[in-house]
Amino acid sequence: MLDYWVRLHRRYRLPVTQVLVLLRPPAEERAIESEFRLEGTRHQYQVVRLWEQDPAIFLNDIALLPLASLAATEAPEQLLTQVAQAVSKIEASELRREVATCTQLLAGLRFKKSLIQQFFRGEFMKESVIYQEILQEGLEQGLERGRREGEFTLVLRLLTRRVGMVSPEAEAQIQALSLAQLEELGEALLDFSSVAELTAWLQSLQP
Repeated sequence: MLDYWVRLHRRYRLPVTQVLVLLRPPAEERAIESEFRLEGTRHQYQVVRLWEQDPAIFLNDIALLPLASLAATEAPEQLLTQVAQAVSKIEASELRREVATCTQLLAGLRFKKSLIQQFFRGEFMKESVIYQEILQEGLEQGLERGRREGEFTLVLRLLTRRVGMVSPEAEAQIQALSLAQLEELGEALLDFSSVAELTAWLQSLQP
């Protein structure tokens, strides 16, 4: 959270309010933290535990409706019924389909697939080849972005250890690298001893 705050503030120079939304309770042995402390550094952020929130907040707002099934309740199936009814009342068919799809995906974190299908009857989920192709493409792109972001973070940390703080300009260049190039840099930086070597490596990529 501190890393994200620094990046956003560095780029936009505006106040940043951070909210971490937890969709379901973590494992019992894991504590939910709302701040980071290390030596003289203290960074705080808000934590919203969705399972403790009033479902009415989400049921009354179409944009938040997909989150309603994960809100606080003593009667989960009754809540899912209310969510399904709220979705069915959306007049615009395209918006109704989008909200229903998102609602079913998130509801899967709490309910069994058979129960979700019972309430929504699958009428909004497109099982066509085109839908499946788009879904698969989206999943692959998401995994690629996740791997790339992880590699970028790792490379940046290793560079800081090897050559010290990296300038914003060099960081921007590194962030623009492809996953394959980031992996190459991850190997090359092991031989770096100065920022100049990093700069030379980045310049070697330019046509």
